[in-house]
Amino acid sequence: MSVQNITMPQLGESVTEGTIEKWLVKPGDTVKKYDPLAEVVTDKVNAEIPSSFEGVITELLAQEGQTLPVGAVVCSIEIAGEGELPAPPPEKKSAVSTAILNAGVQKKQEAPQQVAAPVSAPKEASTGKVRYSPAVLRLAQEHDIALDLVTGTGEGGRITRKDLLKLIETGNIPTANDVAQAAPTVQTTSAAPAPQQQVEKATAPVQPIHPGDIEIPVTKIRRAIANNMVKSVHEAPHAWMMMEVDVTDLVTYRDSLKNEFKQKEGFNLTYFAFFVKAVAQALKEFPMLNSMWAEDKIIQKHDINISIAVATDDALFVPVIKHADEKSIKGIAKEINELAIKVRTGKLAMDDITGGTFTVNNTGAFGSVQSMGIINYPQAAILQVESIVKKPVVLPGGMFAARDIVNLCLSLDHRVLDGLVCGKFLNRVKEILENTNKSSTSVY
Repeated sequence: MSVQNITMPQLGESVTEGTIEKWLVKPGDTVKKYDPLAEVVTDKVNAEIPSSFEGVITELLAQEGQTLPVGAVVCSIEIAGEGELPAPPPEKKSAVSTAILNAGVQKKQEAPQQVAAPVSAPKEASTGKVRYSPAVLRLAQEHDIALDLVTGTGEGGRITRKDLLKLIETGNIPTANDVAQAAPTVQTTSAAPAPQQQVEKATAPVQPIHPGDIEIPVTKIRRAIANNMVKSVHEAPHAWMMMEVDVTDLVTYRDSLKNEFKQKEGFNLTYFAFFVKAVAQALKEFPMLNSMWAEDKIIQKHDINISIAVATDDALFVPVIKHADEKSIKGIAKEINELAIKVRTGKLAMDDITGGTFTVNNTGAFGSVQSMGIINYPQAAILQVESIVKKPVVLPGGMFAARDIVNLCLSLDHRVLDGLVCGKFLNRVKEILENTNKSSTSVY
């Protein structure tokens, strides 16, 4: 027999930690490979940790409500030889878990009152310094919490994530100003300058709350969106360009099909499906747009996986149409419809939101005619498809006509892309869309 450890899995490209929401097993339980062991909450999704082995649970090394970094050990399993495993109890389900992931914000169950942070440690005897877990440090930075004034409830008096969440919920947050007021006055002949981080915290503006103001708590998904947007803006030098496209023939063609298509297929044939198809085709011809910055190199992705933005009342999700260049307009329209339903019913799987290489955002659905998108990091570009509007256009021969015009707005990472290749890419998208009509284009 041998004992194997189960670790916190990587539940997304930018996910660095997860919180044990609920244990589904206990020591002594017999589990099969892929059986669910625990429910986990991250900034992006809720998930189940599946067992990687068949055996008997020997120890649970994390408590419910405890936040652990990716790779941390959560439990151990004793692996038995063939025929050595005890029979599972009758009520134990043996169905294989596929680690179903439900995206969206769900209300968390109450965690135990005292939770030991796995990464933090008491004061070092030799240096007098205090070590905090990454989750504690992040919360302290986000909410301007002076950790010196926080009393920890963890093992050895350590400060846990739950300690900080409790302070945030009550609004009784000790700040750097409180540290300054609590510190005794010391006169010295020469004062050393304060560390830059402390100066920034002391001068950080405090937003006043007036009668009638409404305080809206920042949800985990909203925090994840904010962090990714800040990272994108800070790391990627954004440039922007726009191009007008005459889609009169496309509009006529789609409008002639939409009723029959809906009756036959059971979902809508949207304009957006035509735009995604055109972008996927152009990306094959200009693969630099399908690239990512990786510090010492640029990675040009082989697969063309189009991320699309789908909004709910309080969050934004970016599910992915995999291998969009290999799909017909009908196939893309079907996938757009299915992903939108998953978002609004909270049934997105992790596979639905990972692997995107280029983003197309349908801002025109809100009536927007011009916008500048923030790049979906670590991708190199995002295309905003604006609202289709009627405009007077001068035709060859000097005649005026009312035409259907749409603006395509491209934000690009200037580390990866330059105006020349982006201009050629947009011109190719424009050419494809302006030549989409009944005689040259099939939706199947």
